[in-house]
Amino acid sequence: MMKNKTDLHKKLYSLQDLKYRDMQIRIVPNISPESIIGVRTPELRTMAKDMIKAGNYKDFLKELPHKYFEENQLHAFIISEIKDLKESFEELRKFLPYVDNWATCDQMSPKIFKKHKDELLLHIKEWIGSEMAYTVRFGVGMLMEHFLDEDYDPKYPEMVSRLRSDEYYVNMMIAWYFATALAKQYESVLPFIEQKRLDDWTHNKAIQKSVESRRITEDQKAYLKSLKVTR
Repeated sequence: MMKNKTDLHKKLYSLQDLKYRDMQIRIVPNISPESIIGVRTPELRTMAKDMIKAGNYKDFLKELPHKYFEENQLHAFIISEIKDLKESFEELRKFLPYVDNWATCDQMSPKIFKKHKDELLLHIKEWIGSEMAYTVRFGVGMLMEHFLDEDYDPKYPEMVSRLRSDEYYVNMMIAWYFATALAKQYESVLPFIEQKRLDDWTHNKAIQKSVESRRITEDQKAYLKSLKVTR
């Protein structure tokens, strides 16, 4: 059992994969390369499950901010495994202000949320109203993951369409949300694109992602392309 941060860092470095580290530096460009050790995701998920099982994860969750990207990933994976809903939301409240990259944000998905959609929706509304970019991104991601199928309601894309941000990673998530929404709820979501309810960049990116999707028909793709904003 790891007793302190030094033990944890030794463990992480023992799992280092330098080629994987180089790839991570390229795909997560907005954080310091020195903060990336290069530990593969399955290894971190296994560590998170082991820490949950051993019951020794709470001290680690208190130690914010973390030094390494992998510690943030580990933190996200631990939160994803927490089985108590109240604890899950509380740990998210403490951790989200420290999330500083898309990978940590997007790979954090508490399993407990699937059984508690009403409570989740209340928190999503809080998250997307945040001034912190990755908190907003997380909120939109949770809306995309949990509310585009049987729990879908047109008021949800309405909520997302009203968001405006100067942050690239927020706008990319909004575009991703609408591309996924078009694939799953085409007739309901199409008017948001037809009426150009998003800012121009996000509008065009949503169309681009939709056109790249196998879940969109060729006729739908052709029509969506006709709706692109040209300058």
